[in-house]
Amino acid sequence: MTAQQRRSVPRPGPAEDVYVTVERRRAARALLCYPLLHADGPHADELRLVRRHRAELTRMFADGLAYRLVVEPNAARLFKSGLGRDSTRPLTRRNGRPFTPRGYALLCVTIAALSRCKNQLLVDELVARVRSAAADANLDIDLDAIADRRALHAALCVLLDLGVLAERDGDLEHWAEQRTASLLDVRRERLALLVAASLGGMDGPAELLDRAALPSAAGGARVALRRRLAESPVLSITELSEEQAEWWRRNRNREREWFADRLGLDIELRAEGAIAIDLTGELTDLEFPGAGSARQLALLILEQLVAALRGPAREAEVADRVWRAASAELVAEAVAKVLAEWATGLKREHREDAASALADARDVLVAAGLIRLAPEGGWLVHAVGARYLARPAIAEPGAGGQGSLFEEGT
Repeated sequence: MTAQQRRSVPRPGPAEDVYVTVERRRAARALLCYPLLHADGPHADELRLVRRHRAELTRMFADGLAYRLVVEPNAARLFKSGLGRDSTRPLTRRNGRPFTPRGYALLCVTIAALSRCKNQLLVDELVARVRSAAADANLDIDLDAIADRRALHAALCVLLDLGVLAERDGDLEHWAEQRTASLLDVRRERLALLVAASLGGMDGPAELLDRAALPSAAGGARVALRRRLAESPVLSITELSEEQAEWWRRNRNREREWFADRLGLDIELRAEGAIAIDLTGELTDLEFPGAGSARQLALLILEQLVAALRGPAREAEVADRVWRAASAELVAEAVAKVLAEWATGLKREHREDAASALADARDVLVAAGLIRLAPEGGWLVHAVGARYLARPAIAEPGAGGQGSLFEEGT
């Protein structure tokens, strides 16, 4: 090689500081978990990181997920469009119960009322404005009834947690039952960040959800599949369009690197699709199995069913490539076997009432996306359930393909 040739060889650029990468990843993960970060909340440190890496994060979310990031001096808002008509992750009250349709309606009406309020007001003044906004929207709401007061209280608590409202003085915690007084501050700049898009021209909530979930024109299959893995940890190949399946086949190994670098997620590739794994558990909003008799019972039943369903697949037994059918008889047999072996470790209600035990375990598994209820009374078990076997025999994915979760020895 001549001297001139040596001079023409490009020098490698400087490696990115590992601390910068870690900070950027921590900020991105915080935004995925808490799309509205504010300076006086529990994640003020993460907000500082978002502001520090604003340009890179804005570009990463826009290019990678088609999400819009807005960063202001005291708040940051990631406008996530969601997955469309997916009701598996409802807004929850502080007691963990999901919002009812009436609760959602009161939250929306309260936001509308706050947009026309002064920056500080008593809770009774806000209630009066909510009544007026509900009347304008032709909603039949009775805030003298305890059920609607509790629903409004849940909406106010959500706005407090988001930093849109702040309680300056009083006792809002007991307002629903005792009608206590409270003085509230309205953070108008954060209120403006709540609504993701104009509702004008929408014919109903279904159209709003569908329009919000559409990937950008430039993103296509890439954006749609990244959103699935970022928002819901399981990607099932049977739920992909032909275009998406082809894109995934060609790009899945590169996607593993993208998720690891940007979000700190490990993507486990399998014949049935993929699983996004967060080893820290920080991005998980629904733990499985977790603590409690119902969750432990659900895990034991799932192990029994997967053990019975694993092995080389026969077409007659397989609902599709991802879900396998467990008959009602097989489910009952699994429950009976678990109760016979593990009853002493369960709460008394589950020991004494097999039907109640089965119902509670079923609800846990459905919420976790591990089973679906079949029309004939049985269950459809997702392949990812095989990861919960006590001693799973799962092959590591090789360079030329991915092992199956369900089929032993593949």
